[in-house]
Amino acid sequence: MSGSLYSWGQYPDKPQSGHPSNWRDDLPDLLGQVSRAHGTTLPYGNGRSYGDSCLASSDHVLCMRGLDRFIEADWETGTVCAEAGITLAEILAIAIPQGWFLAVTPGTQFVTLGGAIANDVHGKNHHVRGTFGKHVLSFALLREGQAIVCSTSSNSQLYSATIGGLGLTGIISWACIQLIPIRASQINSAVVRFSNLAEFFSLSAELDHQHEYSVAWIDCLAKGRDTGRGVFIVGDHAQFGTLEVGSRSKLSVPFTPPLSLINHLSLQAFNQAYWHVHPGTPKRVRGNYEPFFYPLDRILHWNRVYGRRGFQQYQCVIPDDVADVAMREVLEAIADAGHGSFLAVLKRCGDIQSPGLLSFPLPGASLALDFPQKQGLEKLFLRLDHIVHEAGGRLYPAKDAHMSGSHFRRAYPAWEQLEALRDPSLNSHFWKRVTE
Repeated sequence: MSGSLYSWGQYPDKPQSGHPSNWRDDLPDLLGQVSRAHGTTLPYGNGRSYGDSCLASSDHVLCMRGLDRFIEADWETGTVCAEAGITLAEILAIAIPQGWFLAVTPGTQFVTLGGAIANDVHGKNHHVRGTFGKHVLSFALLREGQAIVCSTSSNSQLYSATIGGLGLTGIISWACIQLIPIRASQINSAVVRFSNLAEFFSLSAELDHQHEYSVAWIDCLAKGRDTGRGVFIVGDHAQFGTLEVGSRSKLSVPFTPPLSLINHLSLQAFNQAYWHVHPGTPKRVRGNYEPFFYPLDRILHWNRVYGRRGFQQYQCVIPDDVADVAMREVLEAIADAGHGSFLAVLKRCGDIQSPGLLSFPLPGASLALDFPQKQGLEKLFLRLDHIVHEAGGRLYPAKDAHMSGSHFRRAYPAWEQLEALRDPSLNSHFWKRVTE
């Protein structure tokens, strides 16, 4: 049994005892032993979910990271089959030299393949390719002692429930995914700052359909006419260059300080400098894929900067027809509360529907922010929740540690279908919180 495990936000404080799995053949016995001894369990990948969706209600999880092997790959068609504990970084290390890339990638390459499916992750190209689940060809699901192969044509109900199903329908032991072809590992991008939220939506309408990737950083402390100012970034895979795997040297936060290093004054200074340093007219940049997709991956254990109390990420999506008005209300509430966020990512989601029952994105605008856990945060979240849900939006379960059951059930009406298909030996603190 491994030592205490936590979610990436280190909140809530519910340490998990890990039971490692190293071989697929051992999974059925391990699942049976842990569930019999502790009632329920949950698969745990690389610990990159932010809230309590990756924390077992029994506080005993199955550690899947040891299942990190490739099973087969077809470099003519770009299909890869691998065990669920392999990380996206490990897939890229093999796929990029062969001229292939992930069809969809989130903001970190350190998530596992099983975790990417269970949370139906999305990225900067949702408007072009939808969620990760759209590119999952098949997977093996261990549930109630049996291994079941799921795809769109075989056990399709379980296939849909498992994509975005938060690890509750069974244990994914392996999966096959479809990659996209690339000619080079470099990214051609363009960067420009904008002065307010209206300019973001104008840039998004103009540029999103012209590029594979589109995202913006937002100064969430800006007020008045500057509300929603930020930096807009678009990018595409380069048509020439090398097929090199990222090799940036890594920095590390060596320990967790007693208090958060992120505060109002440091954020205000950073946000001012970051906005002003970027150009007012589009600047073209060519660089490696890692800083474009995974800027924070260079700093190992960066979650420690938030101190011993940890942090919460707030990620919402608001429908297109009210996104401009509601998103301004969200940003004004954050600025008024003084709870700034170092990370503030705003992007548009497209209308490509995911096969997953509980997939998060919908056609509209998505905002993700990190907040140090401190007094007054609950009051702010109540205000933000009201704005989001009145606008017909919803929160991302993989990032959540506070959502009320009523808000979850209204935003995700298919939850009852997932509950009906949940393996009774699997449960999480998140699921108990929002369904009981």
